[in-house]
Amino acid sequence: MTESPAVRPYRPEDHDALDDICVRTAHNGQDSRPHYADPAVLTAAFAAPYAHLEPELAFVLDDGRGDAVGYVVGAADTVRFAERFRTEWLPLVAGRHPAPSGPPATPDEAIAWLLHHPERMVVPELAAWPAHLHIDLLPEWQGRGYGRKLMGTLLAALAERGVPAVHLVMTVANKPARAFYDRMGFEEIEGVPMDDSVVCLGRTTGDLDRL
Repeated sequence: MTESPAVRPYRPEDHDALDDICVRTAHNGQDSRPHYADPAVLTAAFAAPYAHLEPELAFVLDDGRGDAVGYVVGAADTVRFAERFRTEWLPLVAGRHPAPSGPPATPDEAIAWLLHHPERMVVPELAAWPAHLHIDLLPEWQGRGYGRKLMGTLLAALAERGVPAVHLVMTVANKPARAFYDRMGFEEIEGVPMDDSVVCLGRTTGDLDRL
């Protein structure tokens, strides 16, 4: 008997599904495969390391048949996460995704540069929002309230760990995502030195009735 879709903790057997979801949503919310020679570089930078380093803050939307169709992953302490990314995660994936030898010249190289520079995550202006997150849902599962449930689950988990606030970085071009984050109570963080193509948003981990 098929059960109802529900949010549950990430399990190791969700690894491939997590990668697939990331790849199919990583290009401004759309499928990244037409835009990258090896879209696995996206999962190596933005999904898999979180499940590997902080699995207790990784949650998936189960479709009711055991398959993950969405996820939210987070890092409770961005400074510590960047350090562990450098020492524990990067050695596992650097061989497949080497750092570009010069300025990034392709979309793959742009993400590889990010992969090899985890210290980029540490921004002094974001000290008041020490955690950060990534959330993705397959298109057919969007707009049905499941993103809200994933977000609420992670925020509650962070609050239980005493983390006061969380931030995220998103591309300005992804208008549907911005609308979602606005509904989730995220607000733009001013004074963060970032490229004009992205925006940084943050919110407290409490006040979950705003979801």
